[in-house]
Amino acid sequence: AQAVPAATPPPADFGAAQDISYNSRITPKYPPQAIRQRHEGTVTLLILVSVDGTPKDIKVDQSSGFRELDRAAIETAEKWRFKPEMKNGKKVEGYVRVPVNFNLNQL
Repeated sequence: AQAVPAATPPPADFGAAQDISYNSRITPKYPPQAIRQRHEGTVTLLILVSVDGTPKDIKVDQSSGFRELDRAAIETAEKWRFKPEMKNGKKVEGYVRVPVNFNLNQL
C-alpha cells in the first residue's frame, strides 16, 4: 500500500500584532528635557486599533524608564493611522505592540 501524505495543518491564527500595519508613521519629537539629561530608551506601546485604523487605546506596555520619553511616544502614536486587522473579510479591532526608540545618536 502506498503511504498517503499527511494533511498540512492550517496556518495558526495570527494575532493583531502581525496583521496590523502602519499606513503612516510619524516619528516622535525628542523631548528637549530628555536631550539635556541624555535620556535614551525604548518604549513599547500596546495600541488598540479601531476598525477605522485610528488608535482607540494606547498604553505603555514596557516603559523606557523615563516618563518624558513614554509621554512623547504616546502623544505621537495618537496621530498614527493603521491598516485594521481583517477577519473573515471584515475589519475588526485588534491590538498591536509598537516599539518606539529614542536614541540621541539619531538626532
